[in-house]
Amino acid sequence: MWDGADIEDADKPLSAYSSSDENFHPLFADAPSSISFKKLRKRLTREVRETITANAMARQGARWLVAISGGKDSYGLLALLLDLKWRGLLPVDLLACNLDQGQPNFPKHVLPDWLAKNGIAHRIEYRDTYSIVTDKLPDNATYCSLCSRLRRGHLYRIAREEGCEALVLGHHRDDCLETFFLNLFHGGKLSAMPAKLLNYEGDLLVLRPLINSAEEDLARFAEALAFPIIPCDLCGSQDGLQRNVTKAMLNDLEARFPGRKAVMMRALANARPSHLLDPSLFDFAGLGPKTTACDRE
Repeated sequence: MWDGADIEDADKPLSAYSSSDENFHPLFADAPSSISFKKLRKRLTREVRETITANAMARQGARWLVAISGGKDSYGLLALLLDLKWRGLLPVDLLACNLDQGQPNFPKHVLPDWLAKNGIAHRIEYRDTYSIVTDKLPDNATYCSLCSRLRRGHLYRIAREEGCEALVLGHHRDDCLETFFLNLFHGGKLSAMPAKLLNYEGDLLVLRPLINSAEEDLARFAEALAFPIIPCDLCGSQDGLQRNVTKAMLNDLEARFPGRKAVMMRALANARPSHLLDPSLFDFAGLGPKTTACDRE
């Protein structure tokens, strides 16, 4: 297992992050030369590298299937991973994959054209899961849950067919926090999104290298690199989702108390089972005061 020992100094000066530097992937050829973008890029790169290393994600010679939807997060994920691999800092093979699910008006040419133009190894798979979802759910239902389950199943299948040991997803810090509060408010459980997960069958890893990165940073990154964004609301079923309500709540909290999201992410990595209520995680029944010889007398 690669331990990240050869990762370059995290304090590399900003002057070293030039868009014309041959040590960077060609995707960054037209990247802005501003100090603000260099800082943003360095921060995202550092976060991804630290997440990969801390969770022992990268095995020398492994093959990863990187799911790319056409949204800002998956574009950013792919660009950052390609850049690390280009510089010899990520010892895995990468295969980008888009699953065209048959949503109305989906621009089928955008991703294949962009991937081919940038010389990125990829696979485009067409599976009409949209028709399955609309057939099984009433008109006023939200499609996201069933749609995502069908998508994940196909991505697992593709990963196996391509000899990949991991499916890599673009979930970020905000996704993780939203999932935590959705489970807290509506699912009655403390659960979020881990950086590294083994699937139910036990044959594939699910990796989230962006899990410690802010959505706002990824949005700025995508805008700066002019990714051809495909909207995620093509099915018209996004209005009123509880996730959108939760997102608004967290954004309002962050606006009123800056830094709260970072604190909450630290809390998710600092659980105290003895101060919760789950007897499967802590032996409350066996808990009692210590007795002394004097007490026994």
